[in-house]
Amino acid sequence: MEKVRIEAELPAELAAQAQAFVADGCANGLDDLLAEALRRFLESHSSELTEAFMKEDLQWGLRGEGCSASRAGQ
Repeated sequence: MEKVRIEAELPAELAAQAQAFVADGCANGLDDLLAEALRRFLESHSSELTEAFMKEDLQWGLRGEGCSASRAGQ
């Protein structure tokens, strides 16, 4: 699997807890721990995100902000 490098700022206490988790052998490394946490977050919120995007798209469409709508007045 291709990997992408990201940079993030975390609260010091959260970072310390994550590092302690890794030091205790509960994760293979900080990268693996953060990837798993992000994966679980996205899985648990996927339906909420999908619904939010659908609502946003619907509102966008109702406002008539599409390409054809902008050309209709021409």
